[in-house]
Amino acid sequence: MTTHMDRFQEMQIFTRIVERRSFTLAAEELSLPRATVTNAIKRLESRLATRLLERTTRVVAPTLDGEAYYERCVRLLADLGDMESVFIRSAPTGLLRVNLQATLARRVVAPRLPAFLARYPGIELQIGEGDRLVDLVREGIDCVLRVGNLQDSSMVAQQIAQIGQVTCASPAYLERHGRPATLEELGRHQAVNFISSATGRPYPLEFLADGVLQQLTLPGPVAVTGADMYTAGALAGLGIVQVPRYRVEHELARGELEILLPDLRPPALPVYVLYPQSRQLSPRVRVFVDFLKDAFAGFG
Repeated sequence: MTTHMDRFQEMQIFTRIVERRSFTLAAEELSLPRATVTNAIKRLESRLATRLLERTTRVVAPTLDGEAYYERCVRLLADLGDMESVFIRSAPTGLLRVNLQATLARRVVAPRLPAFLARYPGIELQIGEGDRLVDLVREGIDCVLRVGNLQDSSMVAQQIAQIGQVTCASPAYLERHGRPATLEELGRHQAVNFISSATGRPYPLEFLADGVLQQLTLPGPVAVTGADMYTAGALAGLGIVQVPRYRVEHELARGELEILLPDLRPPALPVYVLYPQSRQLSPRVRVFVDFLKDAFAGFG
């Protein structure tokens, strides 16, 4: 008869196999005989009456049922670990899955990770990069870092910073088209347009004039969907762009881009940490959110 302890161990074994894509590696990391790991999965699949893992000579991958079961196991094991840490008041431990905006991850987060991991050696970080919308619960992600105004209200959001933006263009573009001194003159220029993945339309340029937000959409020869190409288009002289200042600090310093309309600044972009509202903030996520707040203090 399978006990609750046996089921707990089966879930641990199953999740580790999915994460490592290997029975052998999972057995090694859990300090268990390979036969124990194999038999645990056989019992689990037999009890659930479904196949959870597809096995080949090279790799092990979850089936559709296996993926669904894995997501539930991750949440259950995380909740159990969080509950125990509350009662025994130990340092947070376990796997923490986060998804970070790529440039900020490289520039702000990565340099500070050694100090975070030294303080919390029991936490294992799994970091994904991207700007896409993420289904935290379905994908088993604990929290995400995003820049910009939020569209999704299904998650808890904590604003941790604001990032200044600049409107700029290359000297070559300004030599051909002139330097706009007012919004009216800017309206006769062209932009490298950044396409919204949500609407399929270009984001307008935004300016704060006497506390009033004004938006302006310019024509342009090129429209892009990625931040790197957006900046590259401006450097190539294709048009005006509006970007977070940290992205173009080096280009501004070298004179490869020039700031336009400095008295009409774009509104600052908020930086958010988001996590599911379906359950309490776990100790692992809590300390990581605090870490991000400290990392972004004064940034922007």
